[in-house]
Amino acid sequence: MTKNIVILGGGTGGTLVANRAKKVLHDLDVAITVIDQDNEHLYQPGLLFVPFGLKAPESLVRNRKNQLKRGINFLKAEVVSVDTASNRVHLASGDSISYDVLVISTGNTLQIEETEGLSGSGWGKNVFTFYTLEGADALNRALAKFSEGKLVVDIIDVPIKCPVAPLEFCQLADWYFKQKGIRDQIEITLVTPLDGAFTKPVCNRELSGLLRSKGIEVITEFNTGQVDGVSKKLVSYDGREVAYDLAVVVPLHGGADFVGRSPGLGDELNFVTVDEFTLQAKVAPNVFAIGDAPNLPTSKAGSVAHFAGEIVVENIGHYLQGEPLSALFDGHTNCFIESGFHKALLIDFNYETEPLPGHYPSAIGLPLLRESKLNHIGKLLFEKLYWYGILPGRNIPGIKSLMPRMGKRFENQEKGS
Repeated sequence: MTKNIVILGGGTGGTLVANRAKKVLHDLDVAITVIDQDNEHLYQPGLLFVPFGLKAPESLVRNRKNQLKRGINFLKAEVVSVDTASNRVHLASGDSISYDVLVISTGNTLQIEETEGLSGSGWGKNVFTFYTLEGADALNRALAKFSEGKLVVDIIDVPIKCPVAPLEFCQLADWYFKQKGIRDQIEITLVTPLDGAFTKPVCNRELSGLLRSKGIEVITEFNTGQVDGVSKKLVSYDGREVAYDLAVVVPLHGGADFVGRSPGLGDELNFVTVDEFTLQAKVAPNVFAIGDAPNLPTSKAGSVAHFAGEIVVENIGHYLQGEPLSALFDGHTNCFIESGFHKALLIDFNYETEPLPGHYPSAIGLPLLRESKLNHIGKLLFEKLYWYGILPGRNIPGIKSLMPRMGKRFENQEKGS
């Protein structure tokens, strides 16, 4: 009997799982359906470049259905809720669809209304975000006219998509204004609720030092409670204030709304609660989550979806055949960090190991935790790899799901702890 695999969300995680499952599980007689509310697949890493005129917004979007292998069904629909007791997904149209296995890959939503004043009088005038295509495009126009004053990049709270993106934005802004010859007229400040530029000691020291060397101030442990668009200032819950002329805000993130309407499926932020090693949801054994949708204790980055995809598909196969799941996912994450002037850093880490110096993916490879032009080239080339390697669910030579230990200098972790 044919088994129905239903995937909610046709972004990075959902697309690569669908394509990989089509290839790997062909002997199990499965039918695969991907459901998403629109047919536009956005290359999210490219949003960082749009405000600086380095990417055209339209170049980042492709037809979602066209990224799926032949034989995979695509349904454009809005999900209202999931009934895990009856194995059904309820849609806004009033229809429902049954599943034998459900994969949730609906990413993050920006909770703009949760921060007082964020969507108020300054929104779209002197308060922007680059975490949406429309926001990044609007910010491009604002930066083109900005010639002096205080540029403040504010992270409202964590977790957020691509935690290093705000740091990248600050450094690209430094490069952008130096190219225009007006850097000395602009103050750049990163405001974060964390106690440093990054959460881990070794990486934090490197990134904080890099920001300081570029004249970028970092204000830590600032929990923004209000964005005052009239007085142009951020106000923290403890009463501290940071003035701005142009604010680039990373809003509070949450999971998809339907998760909150589905009993037992998610946490208070609507992220799906899962086993961090198998990606199996805690609410039911035939539900899995991938990408930004689950409450994993690791970064919400596209690389996490990539590395978890192989394990999710493997565990779907184990579940359908009544076998024990593979508890293999180790939280593997890597990110290129643009630092301006055609340079970038690369970090690679997992649940247990913080970003360390060395090389990736082995002793001979890209330099880790160090600025280089090679890493910048790697970030630019990643877009091709994304569309033609990662989304189709292909195995990438030399790149494994588990974090490689070869090439890393682990003595640095001992010194940093």
